[in-house]
Amino acid sequence: MGVEIAINITPQETRAAVLENKVVTELYVDRAKKKDFVGNVYKGKVVKVLPGMQAAFIDIGLERAAFMHVSDLSVGTEPGDILVESDEDEKGPEFPRPRRQTVRPIQELLEEDQELVVQISKGPIGTKGPRVTSYCSLPGRFLVLMPNVDHIGISRRIAEEEERSRLKDIMKRLREPGYGYIVRTVSEGVSEEDLKADVGFLTAMWQDIVKKQDRHPAPAALHVDLDLTLRVVRDLFTKNVKRLLIDSKEECEAVREFVRRYLPDQTSRIYHYEKDESLFDHLGIEQEISRALSRKVWLKSGGHIVIDHTEAMTVIDVNTGRYVGKRDQEETILRNNLEAAREIAYQIKLRGIGGIIIIDFIDMERGRNRDKVYHALVDAMGNDKARTRISRISDLGLIEISRERVREDLLRTLSDVCSDCDGRGYTRSALTVVYDIFRDVRRIGRAAGQQTVVIGAHPHIVEMLQDTEPETLEQLQREFQYRIVVNADALLPLEQYDIVVLGEGAGVA
Repeated sequence: MGVEIAINITPQETRAAVLENKVVTELYVDRAKKKDFVGNVYKGKVVKVLPGMQAAFIDIGLERAAFMHVSDLSVGTEPGDILVESDEDEKGPEFPRPRRQTVRPIQELLEEDQELVVQISKGPIGTKGPRVTSYCSLPGRFLVLMPNVDHIGISRRIAEEEERSRLKDIMKRLREPGYGYIVRTVSEGVSEEDLKADVGFLTAMWQDIVKKQDRHPAPAALHVDLDLTLRVVRDLFTKNVKRLLIDSKEECEAVREFVRRYLPDQTSRIYHYEKDESLFDHLGIEQEISRALSRKVWLKSGGHIVIDHTEAMTVIDVNTGRYVGKRDQEETILRNNLEAAREIAYQIKLRGIGGIIIIDFIDMERGRNRDKVYHALVDAMGNDKARTRISRISDLGLIEISRERVREDLLRTLSDVCSDCDGRGYTRSALTVVYDIFRDVRRIGRAAGQQTVVIGAHPHIVEMLQDTEPETLEQLQREFQYRIVVNADALLPLEQYDIVVLGEGAGVA
């Protein structure tokens, strides 16, 4: 089947999935109440300069202030100070990020209440606000415009030198003074007229942003990027995509109109999905989303991996589970680890896991087997669009991965921290809660006098108090000379309980 794109649209959210040979490889979610701000341009105001971190916080009008490092600040640069990290390629970011090469202290460049134009390069993640840069990049269909950056780059995925030279010559002729451009992969083979149209479109867009900058006080939004549907079409709908399915008739027509402007020959591969069965159910995507939210993921052989998220890193453990193999133990472990390596790479990319990732493979005695597992993981991560660095497997069977975090991972997007366990993944045992209740009752001590102490708790806790620990309740009543009444409350979490002291003569329901 090749590559397919499926877009599911409801009034509440838009979801887009990329499938390669019917396997979901990428998933994007945008919700009306939790928008994706990456790519938006704002006029912001500096609220705090942090010399110790060489960074600043910028108020751009969102719930949390944005973070900017000095390397992302274009103020006070001179010729030769700016480096474009990389052209658009398979191991680089989606769009190039110019950065300052020579660093002056941020306190010499910024001061509080100073206004500047910034663009969100990374969205809010967890409790952190967005990260911004003052080097704005505006993507079009064929080009990426970089205002005030003296650079023309060609996507490294365009391999033929003759085509690269042709595109570079065209861009030198079309280039607007003071503007830089990256020629995107989809530009291979396109005409000069198409590139010229993209230059005009992006130039007009940037000039509109500049005009708004003068009219609006900070903080203010100057440019909002396309919605998820059109972003996916702009960035992912290449000649390699066999078909694009959309389950909304209105959005399907809007996408066709969008594509007609740039690649009219590709409109025939855009289809409106009209079956009664939902699009994501029909393609098996809902099942993959459920697996992507599970802590335990089973392997076809019978082994499994366990994925745990912590504040600082993500830890993945590999287990043989039901897989016992057919030969010697080392061979069994190797086969399980090789299958796990492929599944781990798939889950990391699908879930959008970033930051530090530690993988605990099952220990292997032979060095050549450890090398096989390492190379299997490297190969499986080879087409990852995020910047990734993979350490070699250690003697303890551990591999460390550092992966660029550009958006919230799927778990944080689609789930909340458990209110019962506060994200720990476990709760105190019922017996521990019962003993906590006894301690609190003792703290009341004789201060209750001839009164009544009422305990409200989860039904399971009440059952343990009455059936397992009745002698302790009787002993407390004799020792402190007050009556203890236990009431079950199914609305209370297992760990939570209430203790109320009623006045003398008060009735208890």
